[in-house]
Amino acid sequence: MDLWQLHRGDSPLVIDVPHSGTHLPDALASRLTRVARTVPDTDWHVHRLYHFAPVEGATLLCATQSRYVVDLNRDPSGAALYPGADNTELCPTRTFGGEAIYVDGKAPSPAEVTDRCATSFVPYHAVLAAEIARVRERHGFAVLLDGHSIRSEVPRFFAGRLPDLNLGTANGASCAPELQAVATRVLAQSEGFTHIVNGRFKGGWVTRHYGQPQQGVHALQLEMAQDCYMDEAPPYAWDATRASRLADVLRRLVRELTAFRPLS
Repeated sequence: MDLWQLHRGDSPLVIDVPHSGTHLPDALASRLTRVARTVPDTDWHVHRLYHFAPVEGATLLCATQSRYVVDLNRDPSGAALYPGADNTELCPTRTFGGEAIYVDGKAPSPAEVTDRCATSFVPYHAVLAAEIARVRERHGFAVLLDGHSIRSEVPRFFAGRLPDLNLGTANGASCAPELQAVATRVLAQSEGFTHIVNGRFKGGWVTRHYGQPQQGVHALQLEMAQDCYMDEAPPYAWDATRASRLADVLRRLVRELTAFRPLS
């Protein structure tokens, strides 16, 4: 099957959704625990939340494979995103709940991790990089929005409940300050939703790697609490009423990011 779905737009905005895929190759699924085969750490339905983006002129790239194959938002060198904290690996071995992903003796070897990176990670990022380059050539700059979601409470990674909308810009390094201000204003004006900027989630590898504002690429990550739009317990059902309210926020954000023009 295809490793991604791509809807190409003409605006400066590229949206990528690296963790909403659920596909597991049969050879891999047979090595996973019963819990892991349900892919509980999926960014459930995020691609669906952004379904309107191509109509707004944005490019939308969504991965189809599970993050358990390879995590497309981790440093391919294996370097930790948050040194000193509990980090997930390029090929995760524990769920967010701390449970084993693989049955005993079936975890991937370093050679297998390298192979998965070559066959899944590298092709995805080649496409993402090409789309960013395409819109930058057309407009003179590009804006990348990296779309994610996570359960509202995950004690392994953070205490208490996560704010609803978590904007990350690598502490301001991955985009122009005026773009961060535009995105922050949209979130702050979204009635009924809490927000934070560069809190627990400051942006993953995608944001940090591609966000080079001096080179004309401005990147932001938006991590959303899943109870804003779905049932966080299996089977992870979509809630149309809650999702509609959140989609309105995302539509306003996408329109503002699409209209953004750098000061220089």
